[in-house]
Amino acid sequence: MNKHVLVTGAAGRIGSYFARNHGQNDYRLRLMVRGGEPGIDALRDFGEVVTCDLNDKDGLRHVTDGIDTVVHLAGNASAAAIWQDLLEANIVGTYNLCAAAKSSGCRRIVFASSIHAVSGYPVDAQVKIDEPVNPGDLYGVSKCFGEALCRYLAEQEGMSAIAIRIGAFQSVERAGSERGLSMLDAFVSERDLTQLLVRCIDAEDVRFAIVHGLSGNRFNRLDISDARTRFGYAPVDDSTKIAPQLKDLNLSGKLQTHSLKDYPEKSGFRKDV
Repeated sequence: MNKHVLVTGAAGRIGSYFARNHGQNDYRLRLMVRGGEPGIDALRDFGEVVTCDLNDKDGLRHVTDGIDTVVHLAGNASAAAIWQDLLEANIVGTYNLCAAAKSSGCRRIVFASSIHAVSGYPVDAQVKIDEPVNPGDLYGVSKCFGEALCRYLAEQEGMSAIAIRIGAFQSVERAGSERGLSMLDAFVSERDLTQLLVRCIDAEDVRFAIVHGLSGNRFNRLDISDARTRFGYAPVDDSTKIAPQLKDLNLSGKLQTHSLKDYPEKSGFRKDV
């Protein structure tokens, strides 16, 4: 039987790419958008497009009806966002969606967490999957809430929940540009993240998991070994082989450095104090 998959934030960069390129998987996609966003009409070729807001509790129960897996990509993705904006979209909105998914009998939620949930760690150390959360900004704090809610749903409410700490999601072309150099140790390509989303949707016998979602970069801020072994993730891209400034250096496979350079964002917290 085809899995019926709801994708929130389907008009965004990750959601729209996933809708178009999830491969030969037999999913029936329900693509949730807010309305008025560019590219919505193009999504209609890839699934059922529905308009709903994360604050519309009744609407969320309707769009989650009959769904097997929710892929929750919607929310405020700004690392500099202020608390009030994050509260509405990433805290209350995520809770509303999860409550609707539980009420509708959804089996699993795949939650788009972020590298920012652990960006408070020193940049010269690679973060392991079993280390505590350490957000570097309020956006990261909001993603820690989502991860905690996922664990609650799994251990107390009987759902399956997987949180993916997504890195710097970019096209290969952008990663190879001058601007992309600042995020080489957090890079995840479009096709690699899409592969990881598919593996999280299809994974058997997973009650709860946190997964690091980066490409197979020579320098990786997050350790992705658990994603490889537990979910069969096999990334095909490596930022050091894409960036023209690095790809001709023939970097040694034994090189153990995990961070090239830190480009900290200004936390939205500092706008309130």
